[in-house]
Amino acid sequence: MTTPTLRDMVDGAARLLADAGVGSPRHDAMALAAHVLDLPRIDLILPPPVPEGFAAAYAEVVDRRRRREPLQHIVGTAAFRYLTLRVEPGVFVPRPETETVAQLAVDEAARLVGLGHDPVVVDLCCGAGGIALSVASEVPGCQVWAVDASPAAVDLTRRNAAEAGVDPTVLLGDVRDPQLLSEWNGRVDVLVSNPPYIPPDAVPVDPEVRDHDPDLALYGGGADGLDVPRAVMAAAARLLVPGGLLVMEHAEVQDAQARTAAVATGAFVEVRTAPDLTGRPRTLVARRADTVGEPSPALSST
Repeated sequence: MTTPTLRDMVDGAARLLADAGVGSPRHDAMALAAHVLDLPRIDLILPPPVPEGFAAAYAEVVDRRRRREPLQHIVGTAAFRYLTLRVEPGVFVPRPETETVAQLAVDEAARLVGLGHDPVVVDLCCGAGGIALSVASEVPGCQVWAVDASPAAVDLTRRNAAEAGVDPTVLLGDVRDPQLLSEWNGRVDVLVSNPPYIPPDAVPVDPEVRDHDPDLALYGGGADGLDVPRAVMAAAARLLVPGGLLVMEHAEVQDAQARTAAVATGAFVEVRTAPDLTGRPRTLVARRADTVGEPSPALSST
C-alpha cells in the first residue's frame, strides 16, 4: 500500500472540511498541517518531511475543525494586522474585518504624533487586545488604555501585550459604567471600540461564532443590539477632547442607526460610516464637537 503524501492528506482534509461547510477549507487544511508540524506555514511544492504519528495527529485536529471548532482555538493564535495574538475559548476571536477599525485609530494617533502630541487612545471592549496592541505597537508615543468587562479578555490582552513587547494599561471595566475612566474625562484623543452589537433575535448562523464566541462579546443588548454601542458613544462623548475621534464597529445593517444615535447625543460632528475590508458599511466615525449641542453637518454614509 502506498503511503499517503502530505499533499494527499491535505487534499483529503480540504475535501472533508468543504463537505462540513467550512468557509475556507483549503486554507484551514494547510494551517492545521502547519500547526501539527510546528511550522509557521507549509509549501506543498517542496513539502517538509512527515514525522511518525503525523497522520493520526492531523486527523484529530481536522476532525475538530470539521465539527466547526474555530481554527484559531485549535491552533491557539490569530493573525491581526502585524501581530500574532493568542486566542483562547471564552474570549472573542479577532476578525480580519476589524483591522480596518484599527487602521482608522492608528492613522489618527499617527497624525497626532506627527503634530508633536502624545495622544491618549482608549480601546473599549478590547477582547484579545488586537486594536489596542496594534495602536501601541504601530504608533510609538501613544498612551494606550484597553478595557473589557470580561476577566478572561483582560488577562489575555495583558499576555498578548507582553508577547508583543508593548505596555498598555489594561483594565477590567464595564463600558456602561458612567464612572469608567472618569479621571480621563475630556482628555482622550481617540476612542475606538469593537463592542458587542448583535440583536437578540439575530443569532449567528456560523457555528464558530454561535457556539464558541462568548455571548458577552456578541449580543449588544436591547431590541436593536445597540445598547452597548450607545454606551460606547456616551463614554466617547464624556472622555474625548474637543475634536477627538470616535471609531466604532457595528453590523452592516446598523450604519444608519449608529449615525443617528451618534447625532442624537449632541456631542459629535462629522458623523460618517466607513467601510470594512469587503466594502460593507461597518464602522461609525465621528469627532467630538467643541461644545455639546453643536449642530451636526449632514450625515454621510462614506
